[in-house]
This record gives sequence, C-alpha cells and structure tokens, in this order.
Amino acid sequence: MSEQCNESCSSCGEDCADRKEGNPDFSAKLHEQSRVKKVIGIVSGKGGVGKSLVTSMLAVAMKKRGYHTAILDADVTGPSIPKAFGLKEKARGGESGLIPVKSEAGIDIMSINLLLAKDTDPVIWRGPIIAGIVKQFWTDAIWRDVDFMFIDMPPGTGDVPLTVFQSLPVDGIIVVTSPQELVAMIVTKAVKMAEMMKIPVLGLVENMSYFKCPDNGKEYQIFGDSHLEEIAAEHHLKILAKLPIEPQIAAACDQGTIEQVEVNWFDLAAELMEKMEGMKDA
Repeated sequence: MSEQCNESCSSCGEDCADRKEGNPDFSAKLHEQSRVKKVIGIVSGKGGVGKSLVTSMLAVAMKKRGYHTAILDADVTGPSIPKAFGLKEKARGGESGLIPVKSEAGIDIMSINLLLAKDTDPVIWRGPIIAGIVKQFWTDAIWRDVDFMFIDMPPGTGDVPLTVFQSLPVDGIIVVTSPQELVAMIVTKAVKMAEMMKIPVLGLVENMSYFKCPDNGKEYQIFGDSHLEEIAAEHHLKILAKLPIEPQIAAACDQGTIEQVEVNWFDLAAELMEKMEGMKDA
C-alpha cells in the first residue's frame, strides 16, 4: 500500500495487495413517472404450488382494503396472471414508457403476455435476457401511485429471483408451499436464499392444504400431513394462511374472474402488510 493511499480503490488504478473492491450496485432505477411504496415478492422453491394464485388474491385483498395495488409478473416463461384477471387488452408503449394494463377493479398489471401477439406464443429466451425483461418491467413501465406491488416470481433460486432481489427494492417476500414433505425441503432453500440476500421473509402460505368435502363437511389432507409448522418454527416465521383445494377458485382463474372471489383467507397477511412502515395512513 502506498503512503499516499486514501483507500479509495474505486478511483485508483494501482494493483496492490491491499486493494479493496467495492460491492457492485445492481439496483435498477424506477421510471421517473412511477411511484411505488411497497414491493412484495411471492416466491416458492418449486413450480406448481400456486404462486400466481396467491399473488393474484393478495393483490385483490389489498385492493378491497382501499389500496392501489399492482402486479409485476416476473414469471416470463410461464405467465398466468393476465388469464386469471381476464385481460384481453395489450400493454401500450410510447415515448414515455410502457403503460400497464388495468384489471376490472383497477389493479395495474404488467406481464410478457400483455406484449405478445398471441397468449400461446412461447418465450424461448436464455436466463439473462429474461432477467433483463423483468428489470425493464420495473424501469420502463409507468407505475402510478402504487401502494403495494406484488411480484409473481418464477420458481427456484435462479436468474430472475436473483435479479429481483439485487435490482428491485423488495420490502419483503411471502413464500408459498404445499403439504408434501419434498416441498418442505425445497421451500427451505427459498427461505435461505432470502436470508442470504437480506430480504425479510414476511411469512408462509400453504396452498392445497386440505379439501373440505361439501357432503359431510370433513377436511381431508389429500397431499398428506402438513409440514408448515415445522418450517415456520425452524426459521421463526409466521404462518399467514392455509388455503384449501377449492374448485371454485380454479374455475375463477380459468374464467378470468379472480377479482369476484369472496374469501377471508388473506386477512392475516393483509393486516401484516398494513402494519408495514409508512402504510398505516396510506
């Protein structure tokens, strides 16, 4: 180290043994016309556990409580959010930026399927390109006065979740799981990734937790005993909801009428989000 060294390695060209490289800044700047107060990621360790359903219903639940909500669909290769909301309109773009599509109730939504000519057109891109598109949904779309933005993430701990955690100001995540023991192990991976990235885990939601028979009123655990309590205890997390297998919910997603579903499954999650700093008087 030189006697004149001021330890400002970022502006120094010397190749010394004591050189200290600063941490790279991957943060993506929100569009200048956008305003987003809180960003909540909906994640899982594997696919098929109902992440998009939970994302949709959380956005609807907070909308019904009077908040302006939005969904950024980061599951680029498997987007299902537009279908659940029955969106037919395509996202518009201009000199200023992309304009998200509004649902019937006024939820702002941005998804790759709102840009494709046909909903059935596949997205055959490599991971870095997909991650770049997700960043553009944040930087190039105009999100006007959003109280809660929910990000529907693809499963796993790959390029897109890493990009979202590093580039977007995520205030917390909700982890979606299902009862199978195998899923419990995979969910732990997602929780540990969030911990490593220093992203708060708000709690756990178990989907397909049970089926309530309409004939006798009994609850049946079709996928076996739940391991949610064990995961929650291991990581000191809250259980926010246990969702049943409900054919009417599946039908609502297929028909694009998810906003018309009346359930109270997400009351605890909604109350938790309302208590987040800066949202009590929103």
